[in-house]
Amino acid sequence: MALNNSQYDTLMRVYQTRRLNNQHLHEQRREEVYTKNPRLGQIDREIASLSVASAKQLLDGEFSALSNLKEKLAALRTERASIIKHLGYSEDYLQPIYNCPDCQDTGFIANERCHCFVQAAIDLVYTQSNIREILQTENFEHFSYDYYSREQINPSTGLSAYDTAVEAVDICKSFINNFDREFSNLFFYGETGVGKTFFSNCVAKELLDRGHSVIYFTSFQLFDILEKCKFQKDADAIAANQNIFDCDLLIIDDLGTEMSNSFTVSQLFLCLNERMLHKKSTLISTNLPMNELADIYSERTCSRIFSAYTLIKLFGEDIRIQKKIH
Repeated sequence: MALNNSQYDTLMRVYQTRRLNNQHLHEQRREEVYTKNPRLGQIDREIASLSVASAKQLLDGEFSALSNLKEKLAALRTERASIIKHLGYSEDYLQPIYNCPDCQDTGFIANERCHCFVQAAIDLVYTQSNIREILQTENFEHFSYDYYSREQINPSTGLSAYDTAVEAVDICKSFINNFDREFSNLFFYGETGVGKTFFSNCVAKELLDRGHSVIYFTSFQLFDILEKCKFQKDADAIAANQNIFDCDLLIIDDLGTEMSNSFTVSQLFLCLNERMLHKKSTLISTNLPMNELADIYSERTCSRIFSAYTLIKLFGEDIRIQKKIH
């Protein structure tokens, strides 16, 4: 993800604060258990001393004594685990604490940016903290089929609103589970209030939790960034523009609510086409019927969508109204 120097420094301070906070919490835990059983402190000191001795003997070529030291270390660790369990703590209670075990809160794995750093950069550039809050409630754990009627039938498919929602959940979960193996895209369409944005957020939450970079935009926000990049040469917009093409999943919500013109039409085609060429997945939602979509964004763009996206038409009663009534 493209960052300017100030943004990069901001993120590195976040990681430093995170490490310091976790180190402090780790020290608090050690003091807590050492107070309950001082033998744990003795064991940790003995393990540290034996580990140093093992390293020294290895460097000195004294391999014959290593097996004895390894046995002592194993016995101490077994005793330590037994005491911790007896005190009622989990086995990893005294292990170092990391928000991201993959990079151990450094932001890097070897010389590559960790997936957590990539997403942190996205969150910083696009100030998506509000999306994070929404995802705490709009996810599959909070999804309910109760708002989809079993009686309301779509004549073109023969499926009820309920069955359609079940099928949509299956498609989304397959998309998520195969995300690293198969390139695919999703396109949700249907009337207002039938759950398109909720489904988008469910997918976003699952992929974020699995370490993928996800950018969420309404169509207005997306085209605003692209316009500032092209015509105003805005530095932040230029940095953001590259991220739009590089992120693992781009979500474009409410396509069609922006002011449509030749610029938005050409930029949408460019965005979708470039992401397809680089096998970067995109999820789109819109209230527009498919015939209107073609009228606004051209046959060329719709051809890309029809050929490379899984189309999911949701229907039913407006869920927002149902929630207000009940």
